[in-house]
Amino acid sequence: MFTSFIVTLYHVFLPISLPVIGGMLLKHFKGWDTRPLSTFSLYILSPALIFHTLLHAEITWTDVTSTFWFSILNLIALWALAELLSRIFGLGAPEKAGLTLVSTFTNCVNYGLPLVLLAFGQLGLDKASVYVIGQMIIVNTVGIFFAARSEFTVKKAIGSVFRMPTIYAAVVAILLRTFSISLPEALDGGVSMVATGYAPIVLAILGAQMLRSKGDREPWQNNVRRAFWAGLVVRLAAAPLLSWLILKALHVEGTLFPVLLILASMPTAVNAVILAEQFGASPQFVSRCILWTTAASMLILPIMIVMFS
Repeated sequence: MFTSFIVTLYHVFLPISLPVIGGMLLKHFKGWDTRPLSTFSLYILSPALIFHTLLHAEITWTDVTSTFWFSILNLIALWALAELLSRIFGLGAPEKAGLTLVSTFTNCVNYGLPLVLLAFGQLGLDKASVYVIGQMIIVNTVGIFFAARSEFTVKKAIGSVFRMPTIYAAVVAILLRTFSISLPEALDGGVSMVATGYAPIVLAILGAQMLRSKGDREPWQNNVRRAFWAGLVVRLAAAPLLSWLILKALHVEGTLFPVLLILASMPTAVNAVILAEQFGASPQFVSRCILWTTAASMLILPIMIVMFS
């Protein structure tokens, strides 16, 4: 197993670490502003990747239904766990909202998709595409509810979903597949070329964002510290265990099993701190959780890939 672990580090995590380190260096020495490139990734690269993947994906209806039920059950289980820990530790409303965001949403897009592609190949990426689309919808609906329950409106949530270009790319790809319509070879090749630029760019952005741990120099209150440690335990230990149990209960098999397990065990999503900052859901500890869960994942995820692939 040790040999397999080293091989996984070499073939999967070494390639991923290079653009991540590059992004960190640019941020540290050049003060790299990632916002323009993040916009390019959101509106161009991500839709191209999802569109191309869904259009050519080898997925079955069983994959879709299994992924749907896993996403719903896993979300409910992690939300319930965050609620329980919030009561046990007596967290205030902001820390409770932040802990829920940390517990339920993972970096399955910027970090998860490149990782799955390297670890499980194109077939793994095909399986991951359905889960990622679902997570994008959940983050922009349920995520807003978790971050600001008093400010939550259905209209705002639905509007957030329909402002995401990736949703439209997914719908067009599904329609083309449904009616057996093929893109012209040149156009399909152009989309494929754009999609291949997704992984290195978003990984470099991730590296820069890891240094954005806002509020690290500010003194922490006891409830914030308790929320931070609770978030680490949930994301690094409880989330993989719960995901494994749910996948077993749903009788998920084949490549879909490790792909969903890995995606559900990813570190805290960068979007979590964006929501936390917007709605005052204790961004101080949420941003720190992103940093430490991402760093710890470099050790934990290779072990999981070796065990379950």
